Amino acid sequence: MKDLHIRLAQFGLNLHPEKTRLIEFGRDAIDDRAQRGEGKPDTFDFLGFTHYCTRKKDGTGFKLGRKTQAKRKRAKLKAIKDALRRNMHKPIDEQGRWLAAVLRGYFAYFAVPTNSPSLSAFRQQVKERWLRVLRRRSQRSILTFERMQKIVDRYLPVPHVLHPWPEQRFLVTHST
Repeated sequence: MKDLHIRLAQFGLNLHPEKTRLIEFGRDAIDDRAQRGEGKPDTFDFLGFTHYCTRKKDGTGFKLGRKTQAKRKRAKLKAIKDALRRNMHKPIDEQGRWLAAVLRGYFAYFAVPTNSPSLSAFRQQVKERWLRVLRRRSQRSILTFERMQKIVDRYLPVPHVLHPWPEQRFLVTHST
C-alpha cells in the first residue's frame, strides 16, 4: 500500500483513505479463506462492475466474476422509469424504439462474460416498468401479460455477451 501511494504521488495522484483497502483476491483466495474458515473473498466495485472470485463451471480453477454494480443498475432503472412516465402517452412504437436504443447502449457496456443473469434481470425489470406505465395510460387497461410479451419481443433486444474473455481477444489479434 505504501509503494502504491509513492507511485501515484509521482503523477500527482493520491488514494482516498476511506475508499482504499487491501483485499485478498485472486486464484488462491477462495481456498485460503476456506482453510481459515473466513468465508468468501471480498468483492470490489470498479468501472460499474462488482468484481468477485468464483470457480469455473466444472468446480476447478479460478474465474474472475463481474456483474453490474447494484447502484448503477438501480440508477439506470430509475432514469428509465422517469422517462417512461414523462412519455407515457406517446405511441407504443415510439416508446419501443427509444427503449430498444437505451437497452442496446446498456448491453454494449455491460455485456461481459459472467454478467448475463444481471442483463436478463435488467431487461425483465424494464419490461415490468414499461407494462406498469402502459397500464396507467387508461382506466380500462386491457394490456395482458401475453400481449405485453409480444410487444417486448418485438422491441427490446435480448442480451448476449458482446465482449469476449481477454485471452480470446488476445488470440484474435496475436494468432500464430
